[in-house]
Amino acid sequence: MEPRKFFSLLLGVTLALTPINGAYDKERDALLKGTFPQDFIWSSATAAYQIEGAWNVSDKGPSVWDTLAHQGRVYNQDTGDVACDSYHKYPEDVALMKQMGLKYYRFSISWPRIFPTGEQQDGVNQDGVDYYNRLIDELIVNDIQPMVTLFHWDLPQVLQDRYGGFLNNHTNTTVIHDLFGDYARFLYQNYGDRVKYWITFNEPWITAWLGYGIGNFAPQHNEPAEGQYKAAHNIILSHAKAYHIYDDEFRAAQGGQVGITLNCDWGTPKTPADADAALRYVQFFLGWFAHPIYKNGDYPEVMKTTMARKAQEEGRTTSRLPEFTPEQKLSISGTGDFFGLNHYTTVEVTDACCTPIENPNYDTDKDVGTGHAPDWPRAASSWLYVVPWGIRNLLGFIKEEYGDPEIYVTENGRSDHDQDPAIMMDMERICYYMMYTNEVMKASNMDNVKVKAYTAWSLLDNFEWLSGYSERFGLHYVDFNDPTRTRYPKASSVFFKQLVRNNGYPEGSEFTKYVENMWYFCHNTTEAEVNGYTGGASQISSLFSLFLAIPMMIAYSLIA
Repeated sequence: MEPRKFFSLLLGVTLALTPINGAYDKERDALLKGTFPQDFIWSSATAAYQIEGAWNVSDKGPSVWDTLAHQGRVYNQDTGDVACDSYHKYPEDVALMKQMGLKYYRFSISWPRIFPTGEQQDGVNQDGVDYYNRLIDELIVNDIQPMVTLFHWDLPQVLQDRYGGFLNNHTNTTVIHDLFGDYARFLYQNYGDRVKYWITFNEPWITAWLGYGIGNFAPQHNEPAEGQYKAAHNIILSHAKAYHIYDDEFRAAQGGQVGITLNCDWGTPKTPADADAALRYVQFFLGWFAHPIYKNGDYPEVMKTTMARKAQEEGRTTSRLPEFTPEQKLSISGTGDFFGLNHYTTVEVTDACCTPIENPNYDTDKDVGTGHAPDWPRAASSWLYVVPWGIRNLLGFIKEEYGDPEIYVTENGRSDHDQDPAIMMDMERICYYMMYTNEVMKASNMDNVKVKAYTAWSLLDNFEWLSGYSERFGLHYVDFNDPTRTRYPKASSVFFKQLVRNNGYPEGSEFTKYVENMWYFCHNTTEAEVNGYTGGASQISSLFSLFLAIPMMIAYSLIA
């Protein structure tokens, strides 16, 4: 289906079901009972810099995130120097996964822990190679399949200093996508006998825009007019390089798969007049990377035409959006065995076209405004609003726009504040997982989207980038004031264990009965109030303990 028609269809359904984006709708938001396909993958995830610590053990080189954190730019001057100390405590982490019944684990490998400078010719850190061998072996022994991300933002600092990182302009004798290819080849050679799922990049949108555009994230390059487009261009070429290396040299013997993980907030139009703007928002966000890789090797047409118009308005002879050569387009197209998706939230989109901007940047290039409906609950992270139906719409869009690929949800989760006493009965996270996974099941079972996996972010509370340790996404609480970094299961880990065990929400199961008891309260109590319940948040919390947390904690203690 043509994407504009698909957006119009979604808009019509949305407006028919709910007069306000996000308002509870009994039909749209009803609990779907049933199960996922038998081969469905349940996983949890982490990233190297966020959990490993051991930032300078043996010959590990510094990453751009080591540099940023050591400059005191993170909240409370937190760093990832120790983090969860998973470098030393990985057997405990694997034991937590085993206890939850997980069969897959998504984690990332730190490029500077393998190649301290980022270049193999400068030397290999054998201690780092051995660490990931031990981790992978521990997972395999416990019947947990590793899903490995090659790059989760921790670029070797030396590559940034020598070549400009992902701004490398291809005129140097060494280009960043060749160096990334060398790194990928080394990982395939050393771990590919046991790793069958490879993700080249995690959320390149973040690296490009926050890292090389506005410079809030590492490597702190501030060039908002063009930096993000240059970096994204090189990331896409680097991904294609790594994909073809696997395809040409390793696939036949190892039999694995290679994809990329893209993040996207769903953009829902605020009014019918904003439908085109919402499509433009999603294409500038997701399509920026997905269109070249999963469609035709090139950027979305709406990006190219919009940026060409911007160039005229700015008096430029060329667009700020780079062009791929014909050979590059052929090389990029089709370089994804699966579609990795990280999704957390939804925004309302309004049209803001087409006033010329004095200081152009990626945000203004889209010609949209974004906001949030007043009834959308917000998590601890300022950007994270809870809008469960957004993930179903996004999954449907990917199915229609990119040729019905197999989709792996590689991150989804909710943050709490770090506070004393700690939030261990994390009702809002349970509600989030409950509602979002049910929407994923609707996409799978009702919309025939090929959703193959759901990954909870995160296994552990961890270093949450610029927010440091002030926000907690974990299924397990980590005491960062304890030198031993003790882990404690939260109620959400118990819920997730039962969700995995039941493979969804089977009709008649005790687990589904617990979920039914909580369902309307999780949807902002709207339906409960309609039915006469006006007890307020404290009573809802008590009901949570009665209906879900206490019985499931008892079950956990009996069967763990």
